[in-house]
This record gives sequence, C-alpha cells and structure tokens, in this order.
Amino acid sequence: MQDILSIGGVLVTELKDKYQTPLYVMDESKIRANCNLMLTSFKHPNVSTEVIYASKAFLNLAMCQLIHQEGLSLDVVSGGELYTAVKALFPMDKVYMHGNNKSIDELYMALEYKVGRIVIDNPDEFKRLQTLVKEDYKPHLLLRINPGIEAHTHEYIKTTNHTSKFGMSIFSPETLDLIQAITSDSRFSFQGFHTHIGSQIFEENAFIETATEILKYCQMIQSKIGLMIHEINLGGGFGATYTSEDHPFDLNVFFPRLLDHIYQLSQSLNIKTPKVMIEPGRGVVAEAGYTLYTISGTKTTFGGKNYVFVDGSMADHIRTALYQAKYHAVIGNRLNSACVTQYTVTGKACESGDIIIKDIKLPNPLANDLLVVYSTGAYHYSMSSNYNRLLKPAVVFVKDGQSRLVVKRETYQDLLRNDLELGR
Repeated sequence: MQDILSIGGVLVTELKDKYQTPLYVMDESKIRANCNLMLTSFKHPNVSTEVIYASKAFLNLAMCQLIHQEGLSLDVVSGGELYTAVKALFPMDKVYMHGNNKSIDELYMALEYKVGRIVIDNPDEFKRLQTLVKEDYKPHLLLRINPGIEAHTHEYIKTTNHTSKFGMSIFSPETLDLIQAITSDSRFSFQGFHTHIGSQIFEENAFIETATEILKYCQMIQSKIGLMIHEINLGGGFGATYTSEDHPFDLNVFFPRLLDHIYQLSQSLNIKTPKVMIEPGRGVVAEAGYTLYTISGTKTTFGGKNYVFVDGSMADHIRTALYQAKYHAVIGNRLNSACVTQYTVTGKACESGDIIIKDIKLPNPLANDLLVVYSTGAYHYSMSSNYNRLLKPAVVFVKDGQSRLVVKRETYQDLLRNDLELGR
C-alpha cells in the first residue's frame, strides 16, 4: 500500500519539493467534475436554469478561465472580483454583480463593463445607481430579498434571518416600495429576486421552504401590482464534507426534486415558472482543495496538552478560529502509520487562537513530516492575510499527474510593495 498521498496523480512530497510549504493544492479534475455535476443535475424539462459560480469561495485568473470553460456564470461581490473577471476575459453578460454595500466606484465598474445582472440590496444602493446610469446601457436588476428562513448553520454564515445585514424582508412594506421604484424607472430592467439562506447547509427542506416563500411572494407581487417575475436566484450554501460528522445530501437527487417543486407550485399559484438560478461556491471547490504544511515539531504542555507545530497559521487557515470549523488531516508522507496520539495542530501566528485543527489523532509527528489538511478549497485562499507579516502561500492546480502554478508565493518584497518610508 502506497505510504505517500497523491493528489491529482502527483505525490505530495513532490509538490513540497517543487513549490515549498505552506501550499494550497487544487484538484483540477475534481473542480471540473463538480461543475459538470451542477450543470447536468440542475435541469428540468419545464424550467429554465442557470448555474453561477460564487467566486468569493476561491478566485484567481486561472479559476475564472476554468469556470468559463465549464460553462458556468460568475457571481462577484466586489470591484476586485469583477476586475479579476475582466482581466480573465470572462464574458461580462454572464457576470452577476452582488454585495450588500457596493461603493460608487463598484457600481460604476458594473455599469462600465455592462455586467449581466446587478443585484440591488437596499434603497440607498438603488439611489446611488440611479445617479450613475447612462442612456446607452439599460442594466438588468435583481433585488435581494429575505424570506426569513432559519437554516441550521453557524451564526456567522446565516444570511436570511430577520436581523441579517443582507437584502430586504418580504414582510416589509418598504420592499414593495423599492420594487415599484425600480420598475417605474425606465432606465432599468427589473428581472426578479435573489436570496441566499446561508452556508454549509445539510437540510434539503430549508431550500424547499425558501423556494416556496419566494414563489408565493412572486404571486403576491403579480396580483398586487401586476408585475411578472422572470427570474429567481436561490443562492448557494450546499454543504460539503469536512469531517466524518458532515453528511451532505445528494445534489443529483435533490436538484431535480427542487426544480419540480418550483414548477408544480408555480402551476398551482397560476404564475409563470420563472428562470431559476443557483450560486454554488463551496460545493464546487471545497473538497477539491488541500493545504500542505511542513511539521516543525511537537510540544506537550505542563497541563498535558499535545501540540504539533506547522509552518502555516490562522493567516492561511482562518475558518477554525472564525467559525470553529472542523477539519480532517493526515501525515501525507506516512499514510500507513498508526494514529496513536491526540494533538492540537497550531501554527506560527502570535495568537492563542491560532488553531488549524483543535483535536485530531495522528501518528507521532516527526520534524519535516508533511501534514495535509483536507477540504480547504473554499475560503482559505480567499480569506488569507498577512497577519504577523506572514507571507501568503502559493496555489497550484494538479491534474493527470501534472502540476502548474496559478498563484505565486508571496515574497518579502511583495509584502513591502505598498509601504512608504516616513521620510525626514
């Protein structure tokens, strides 16, 4: 039995030798397979559909190009994400510009590049957009609405309860006022609604309930002001596997059931079935990603706690500190060694909260062993920082026994590139 882990046909020891650590590794074949799964399963004979990749999960030029090759559209939530898409030559008519607090500059960029949809979050944002729109381009708008569905997930990644910062409540009269303001301005084309109930959700019924509430709201809008809703975007949030405690539902089974529910309910409500979109991010990249660390050594405290130290930190793995997220890991160069001792994996940051994995059984780690953390494809590279002036890791794609660098490792020179001296 092979004792060294292989990702995409490349041994992790070879990756370490070639690119150093810490290192983000993305299995390109797995990403493409996940894109294909979304596209092929999110279909219905009577419902128009679209799959939009939520780029905040993981984005760079190469990822933009891969998403375009696989036929997905792209959701961006900032000027930086939009600029990345522009430089990757991503088709702008397949870009959805999102975000709850878009700046004037970001709205201007969305108009200048003529993105496919701008998702309006609130009345103030629409007023800002009104001051910028020009006669030569009629933007297509969606409105983010909040149906009040409570998804069972971490508090910080719930996005649709009644106190959420995102969107407009379907129970508020102000929301109807905003819809009427948008539709009465002939410079815009109002297409429909966007919602998103949270992330890392394992309950199918949460999505069914959301779709039900949105369709009922569409019926109310049609009956009250005569406005037909053409599109509904149900967001993402489909759970991924991080440890054996996670049990995601089968999207191949769920998506047709969801779409059929939408079709049947539309018929019973006597409204036209709208086009339905989803925005998976985590579901596309989370399980396709791995982080490689070199073990420096171990330490047992006076209180009896066992630590294993790696050359990364919360600067490249923030989700454990932020969400108490759990991860699985192995010693990648000694797969067949028995896991005998419980450890806490920690890094270089000068913080007690610098934890990669809180509790995990591992073989007795040795200096220069390679620790491989699974399911780090979503939000790890995106949320990485230079805390303690640590350098951001490189990113590589692996496929069919080959590896290629898609993001260079930062250098100390990169770290100082925007610094200015005090002067005299």
